[in-house]
Amino acid sequence: MNGRSHACLSSVAVLCVLTCVGLAGNALAQEAQEETPHPRYMVMPPHLRTDVAPPPASLQSWNGSFTYGSTKYTYNMVGAAPSTNSSATVTTYIIPVKIVITARNGSKTTFDPSHVLSNGNTVTTNTLTSPLFDSTTTYTQGGVNVGMTQYIDAFQRANFWGTVKTDTNSHLLLSPTVLAEQTLSPTRTYGKTGSPFGFTAAEVDINWFDSQIPTLISKLGIQPNQFPIFLLYDTYLTQGGGCCIGGYHSSEGSVSNPQSYAEATYVDHTGVFSQDVSALSHEIGEWADDPLTVNFNGNNTPCGILEDGDPEEGDANYGGFPYVLHGFTYNLQDLVMLPYFGAPTSTSVNGWLSFQHNTSLSICSNGS
Repeated sequence: MNGRSHACLSSVAVLCVLTCVGLAGNALAQEAQEETPHPRYMVMPPHLRTDVAPPPASLQSWNGSFTYGSTKYTYNMVGAAPSTNSSATVTTYIIPVKIVITARNGSKTTFDPSHVLSNGNTVTTNTLTSPLFDSTTTYTQGGVNVGMTQYIDAFQRANFWGTVKTDTNSHLLLSPTVLAEQTLSPTRTYGKTGSPFGFTAAEVDINWFDSQIPTLISKLGIQPNQFPIFLLYDTYLTQGGGCCIGGYHSSEGSVSNPQSYAEATYVDHTGVFSQDVSALSHEIGEWADDPLTVNFNGNNTPCGILEDGDPEEGDANYGGFPYVLHGFTYNLQDLVMLPYFGAPTSTSVNGWLSFQHNTSLSICSNGS
């Protein structure tokens, strides 16, 4: 009897273990499903105030328009108007941001842009020497040489090729300086480590991170005529607990003279989202065409907000194209041009809808 009772209890115990394991497995499966990464970028609503005295210096910008379907759409972009045969150079600050994540047991994991890569450069240096800031790459799009210049300038020249094709003086250039590294240590409420793409990364709440920006801009003495870029390493931003945001841009400060800024992460794992400077190429491209995101409507178009990187982020390699410079292969994201948003095809180089000629695009549709 005791033996049978023991056997019965053992069976119950086994059943309990199996049931518990099953429930735990289901829970883990659900958790894994909930944590499936969703690669994306964002534009954040501006944080503009009427009680802030407008700084004297403003971001150089110009206004343009096009008509689509009998409706006129206006936009504001960084630099000098392509029709003016002039160049604009924007002082750009690269601000490395070290993220420190503290685990429940008190151990800390650091994600630092001073990390040295396989080519011997730090993340910050490799960003600085990329085609986004180096002007020694020649861009030939469909047989048309749009210039030896920086990547975003080449994109913008191609964007308005109908106007600047005989104008070698029309440029939007970034003059970069690296500022002192800043350190942010989110609490466990706002930051943790994860492995959304198979490697250890920091995951930081985007609203918490964005709330730190005004203080950093003020501390560093940055002015609205300058462009700060907050550079992170192997760090994705999250929203509502969902990962993974590779970068964003926005504005803050005086409502009459906003301060634009951008954030992007540099990931040093091949073939994954936000690989090397791909996220930063996305954000600088969008900043150039929609710098202030005023009223959270940005520059309105038939497609909605004028975000020139978003239609490409779901493509192969997340829309990135390889460029070799200084012996390193960088991935720079394709960006859509004004004809994608409804402007005449005579506006852009070859009448293309994107800088890299994504033939799967049509007006206001995503690529594939």
